[in-house]
Amino acid sequence: MEIDFVVTWVDMDDPKWKEDFKKYSGKIDNTKNEVSEARFRDYGFLKYWFRGVEKFAPWVRKVHFVTSGQKPEWLNENHPKLSLINHSDYIPTQYLPVFNSSLIEIHLHKIPGLADNFVYFNDDFFIINNITPERFFKNGLPNDIAAFRYNSGMGLWSKCLKNNIKIINERFDKHTVLKRDHHKWYHPEYGKKSRLTRLLKPYDKFITLITPHNAQPYLKSTFDEVWDYAGDKLTKASENRFRSPEDYTQELFRTWQICQSNFEPYNTYKDTKMFPLVLRSKQAIKAIYDQKYKLICLNDNAHIRNYEKVMKELEKAFETILPEKSGFEL
Repeated sequence: MEIDFVVTWVDMDDPKWKEDFKKYSGKIDNTKNEVSEARFRDYGFLKYWFRGVEKFAPWVRKVHFVTSGQKPEWLNENHPKLSLINHSDYIPTQYLPVFNSSLIEIHLHKIPGLADNFVYFNDDFFIINNITPERFFKNGLPNDIAAFRYNSGMGLWSKCLKNNIKIINERFDKHTVLKRDHHKWYHPEYGKKSRLTRLLKPYDKFITLITPHNAQPYLKSTFDEVWDYAGDKLTKASENRFRSPEDYTQELFRTWQICQSNFEPYNTYKDTKMFPLVLRSKQAIKAIYDQKYKLICLNDNAHIRNYEKVMKELEKAFETILPEKSGFEL
């Protein structure tokens, strides 16, 4: 089975990007999450993402590096596994330039040469220990956890998740899906994560699923199915250059995939961890040194205290476990 990785990245110091951003938005505003500095800044950890791929996932077929046409100076664009993807290579011109990660994600299946089985990474998701293809796909299907979580509907992101679920409930009957795939929705591996699923068993509608903030495996065919069904809504949402409460997110495709029974039960929380650096920077640094998890997310925030110090400590930790240059570096 051929598996590709897709990773998105932005360089907010790039003059062309800054010019476009100013034209459409005006300025970085740390009081608004969708245009805060944390959403676009980069501290130079990308090389460790590539080192982690080469050292811990050498089996990957291709890495599709998605940007607005940017490239770090150190990146070896001639690496045989590297595919440089510009937003203009797969997103219709009328929606460009784009500063909305949700828009970038809902069009991913149009990336030229993308394998049918792929794993999507943000650039703050890192592989820090040996990982096999079976971590992401089993029997040709993505590994995932099917379990509900509470969604308040407050805040921009929560509203987008509500948009996703509205489409899911239009298309799928909850009782039919859970009866058909009872062994997948109530798998013992989920442990306490399935508590709300069991509690809401009599309820007629789907609610938001648990959303592990980490590398996500997909079937490309899932995107085709969702676009065939809800293309009008996704096309309208594609007009949002910046994050909007009217957006649909990659969780729509993930939830659709689960409702189609196109997944194998897997408690992703047992070997992945998301660290909000504003609260858990010390734990994140320790996790890198210990390599307890296979995958971690270093979730940035505009209000991290001692930002420079935290970043240097994270860099030191990465350098300890990934000191050698990868073939993706010049």
